[in-house]
Amino acid sequence: MGHPFPIREIARQAGLSEATVDRVLNGRGGVRESTAREVHQAVADLRRQHAQIRLGGRTFMIDIVMQAPERFSTAVRAALEAELPSLRPAVMRSRFHFRETGPVAGLVAGLDRIAERGSQGVLLKAPDVPEVTAAVGRLVAAGIPVVTLVTDLPASGRLAYVGIDNRAAGATAAYLVGQWLGDGPGNVLVTISRGFFRGEEEREMGFRSTLRALRPQRALVEITDSDGLDDTLRELVLGALRRDPEIRAVYSIGGGNTATVEAFDALGRECRVFVAHDLDQDNSRLLREGRLSAVLHHDLRQDMRHACQIVMQAHRALPGAAHAWPSPIQVITPYNTPMAFPRPDH
Repeated sequence: MGHPFPIREIARQAGLSEATVDRVLNGRGGVRESTAREVHQAVADLRRQHAQIRLGGRTFMIDIVMQAPERFSTAVRAALEAELPSLRPAVMRSRFHFRETGPVAGLVAGLDRIAERGSQGVLLKAPDVPEVTAAVGRLVAAGIPVVTLVTDLPASGRLAYVGIDNRAAGATAAYLVGQWLGDGPGNVLVTISRGFFRGEEEREMGFRSTLRALRPQRALVEITDSDGLDDTLRELVLGALRRDPEIRAVYSIGGGNTATVEAFDALGRECRVFVAHDLDQDNSRLLREGRLSAVLHHDLRQDMRHACQIVMQAHRALPGAAHAWPSPIQVITPYNTPMAFPRPDH
């Protein structure tokens, strides 16, 4: 496996020993397949990062830990790497720890490994459960600043939260759904990936309370525990539609919108209003096709830049005290999509 990087640098990127990396790179065997994948991923990450920045000056190694569908974690990775050249005076190096689902114990074990190995910052999207809160406490006790992304852990020792005001986002979705459905009939399907993500819980509360105030006659039908994955969500939506023939709108809090559209199509049902979150590849396509009414979006590149600046402030590489950075909520329709995503013909 040809590469221009010293074994020590690859080992640091992968969080593995130099001996293990040497064994993988030279094909000597005796290494688990998952460990070999970590080494190859580390080399790929280094190639991307070295292509964008010339390492020099003060360097920070940070860990990005996320439980999220691959479509979202991929967008976060791209946003961070796009921001690397602008993060002077420091240079940020990143290790990625992504998973779509799994027991909380596995996530906690990963955080504990980072605490033992060391890091100069952790950017974290994780469930708001006591085990994760405790693991964040151990990271902080080890001198590692933690910044939460998209969904917060306010009872933990995290340094700051970066992302949108999720309750306000849910209220905005309720306003849009209420306006577009008007006084006509129809219940609203609310899809949540997991109830233990505080951000999703806050969106749901904002949506429910605002819709109740604006359109008290409108009934909500909630489904959860899909992890935002298309394969899981498709069956849950099909079941909800079969049980309730009055569902005519969707507020997607946790993603999996391709599966939701497919479920409506499979039953020949009309979805009059569909509001979702995040302008990822799936949602951009669904907007172009006219299947989504609006996407509530926030600038991930800005979020990642702010999160890295907070880490630098924690290490006194930048002046000022670290604090939360609320992200503006952007309402994206098929007719005001960013230039990277073509508008539909009309």
